Amino acid sequence: MTSHERLAGKPVVPAALEPGSTVTDLVEKHFQAYNAARLSEAARLFARHMLAPERDVTIGLTLAGALTPAGLGGTVISLLEAGFVDWIVSTGANLYHDMHHALSFTLHQGDFRVNDVELRKAGIIRIYDVLFSDEVLFKTDTFVRQALDIIRKRGPVSSADLHRHLGDCLQPLPGAKYSILAAAARLDVPIYSPAPGDSSIGMNLARLALEGATLHVDPNLDVNETAALVWGAGQNGAILLGGGSPKNFYLQTQPQLWEVLGLNKGGHDYFIQVTADAPHWGGLSGATPSEAVSWGKINPDELCNTVTVYADVTIALPILASYALGAVPPRKLRRLYLQRARLLEQLRDAFLQTAQMATRDS
Repeated sequence: MTSHERLAGKPVVPAALEPGSTVTDLVEKHFQAYNAARLSEAARLFARHMLAPERDVTIGLTLAGALTPAGLGGTVISLLEAGFVDWIVSTGANLYHDMHHALSFTLHQGDFRVNDVELRKAGIIRIYDVLFSDEVLFKTDTFVRQALDIIRKRGPVSSADLHRHLGDCLQPLPGAKYSILAAAARLDVPIYSPAPGDSSIGMNLARLALEGATLHVDPNLDVNETAALVWGAGQNGAILLGGGSPKNFYLQTQPQLWEVLGLNKGGHDYFIQVTADAPHWGGLSGATPSEAVSWGKINPDELCNTVTVYADVTIALPILASYALGAVPPRKLRRLYLQRARLLEQLRDAFLQTAQMATRDS
């Protein structure tokens, strides 16, 4: 690359911040370097490419970290209603705390410098600077058990079915408008949780098992359903909020296809991650999209369509979403929850056909 080519980027301009500046102004004019520039790249990649109608991108959203207690559920709901997110992979904790809002329980802004021993004595729970009564947990647990008791004899289900049932139970409540679960149920957006036992939802499900309930989450259903969603899509892309198991569970759909099932889709086409983790610790949460190429998770020809933003999700997500909502009209809802059986059948047919061909060739 010549010196002229290296200096072909837009000039950095110290433009004045005018009164009444919008999020669009910030993204396009003022976010020019460092992680502000990465956030600008991510916002433009999301709005101009992933949401472009001609590209037919099925978009997954992953949620790790305590995002719903911080009130970010409202931003996620806006993306769902606009058709900008087609399916979700979340920690169970985010979905459990999401229900507090639907049940009209209050979480309060607080001070992270408080004495936690005193909070314990007072029956107050702390998530950094968010405070709420322990009664919120007890009453939410009661709701979860009552809701799951309705389907206690159903046997194995996918986590998408489990979350759909909870969302349906939340629908009649006045606070449902604040709930991701309720919105996803209304819009037929499937929500998966890769570690269903690692949350209070799973804990209450385990209690029901001690009472003789047969209801449980079958991880095989989750792995196959998510692979089917990816296999049946035109192009695939994700917005990864944090890392952890939701990030891997989304990305592993591609290795599941080519490595396990012998169906090579080539890797995901778009990748936007907002994370506070760095790659040099060796953990998945900080792993880069280029590293994911070596696993077959990212299409090597599409690395130009990947962005990692090293930032606090509570700051970056509202900016990313606001820019897209202001730049792109709503998309038609894919309602993938209703498409799962058809897509799973397509995946099964393709796998069996490939397996038979491999047997004949051997």
